[in-house]
Amino acid sequence: MPGIVVIGAQWGDEGKGKATDQLGDRVDYTVRYSGGNNAGHTLVVNGEKYALHLLPSGILNDSVPVIANGVVIDLEVLFEEIDGLNARGVDTSKLIISANAHIIAPYHKVIDKVTERFLGNRRIGTTGRGIGPAYSDKINRLGIRVQDLFDEKILRQKVEASLEQKNHLLVKVYNRRAIDATQVADELLGHAERLRPMVADVTRVLNTALDADKVVLFEGAQAHHLDVDHGTYPYVTSSNPIAGGACTGSGVGPTRINRVIGIAKAYTTRVGEGPFPTELLDADGDKLRTDGAEFGTTTGRNRRCGWFDALVVEASATANACTDIFLTKLDILTGWEKIPVCVAYDVNGVRTDTLPLTQTEFHHAVPVYEYLDGWTEDISGCRSFEELPANTQAYVRRLEELVGCRISGIGVGPSREQVVMLHDLL
Repeated sequence: MPGIVVIGAQWGDEGKGKATDQLGDRVDYTVRYSGGNNAGHTLVVNGEKYALHLLPSGILNDSVPVIANGVVIDLEVLFEEIDGLNARGVDTSKLIISANAHIIAPYHKVIDKVTERFLGNRRIGTTGRGIGPAYSDKINRLGIRVQDLFDEKILRQKVEASLEQKNHLLVKVYNRRAIDATQVADELLGHAERLRPMVADVTRVLNTALDADKVVLFEGAQAHHLDVDHGTYPYVTSSNPIAGGACTGSGVGPTRINRVIGIAKAYTTRVGEGPFPTELLDADGDKLRTDGAEFGTTTGRNRRCGWFDALVVEASATANACTDIFLTKLDILTGWEKIPVCVAYDVNGVRTDTLPLTQTEFHHAVPVYEYLDGWTEDISGCRSFEELPANTQAYVRRLEELVGCRISGIGVGPSREQVVMLHDLL
């Protein structure tokens, strides 16, 4: 009954779909358990590029794709993504959606955007897609769930209750026009009949599958250091993308999880605001961004780029009890004579070998680098560890030592077959 969780071990955009691809047709269910369409997976299958924002990457193989209760869903985006895949010949008919998943209403997106503008220099750097406000309503017990779309009376009551306070905020604080509750409810109800056949008791479905020895892959959005509890707060997402979030976000107990695979780039990137000790604001950073095509799948924003930070990944591997690390985009480092790796921080003159306790200390952390020998050979065609150049092998082994978890797979190119596997992920 393998329950496998794939999580980002940095700040997102690590290429989590790469690990999912390696499990291929051995996975029976692929489950998104957190986040919304603020996430993005870019996958290259048979030479074709697919950008997924809300659907699990398993939609591109034979597994049953599942959107679980921990996800917040923008129905317009959902159906646009489904229609786009259908037009390209991808079968989306097996998609299952939890009745308990919350809906991103149009007013959530309005609140998200005006709040960010209002914050000015204190902005979080959200995608403006309504994710945070939708989760806020969920916690405040003002949320709208998928199942509410099938009871018109309940839906209209909930929309009115949610907008009663928000309209005062929009008009009196943000100087914006009030939002019409009837119009919002009508828009949401327009999706109900198309949505109905997809909706199921996801908790029951997944536990039954695990009882039948099916392989269930839980696919986290974002990453550990964007987790609302464990990340670089307040510059985080509004959910729990950590491995533990797979349990609360799907209704599967922790004893069902057999493996946790942390995904880390061979360097580091981040989108949005927040601390980033190894960030490069020079030509090296520009080169990493250009060579690695570091532009957000969802937003198109330039990703901030820097050298590999072993402390960031080690903290993720520890907190998530990672059994494996999958290293992506190693090919992007080809050509550097020396490759810096952050092995510690200097915080106000004191060396620390783990993440600082406080956010203030993290903001002031200066990376302490170890310089490893680079390589010039093209590694994109390598398919075994032994084929990699000696310096590349040494780089991988040193990262493995620093993060305290075995590296089981390495991405050496954008296509799903451009992978070096050291250990099976199943």
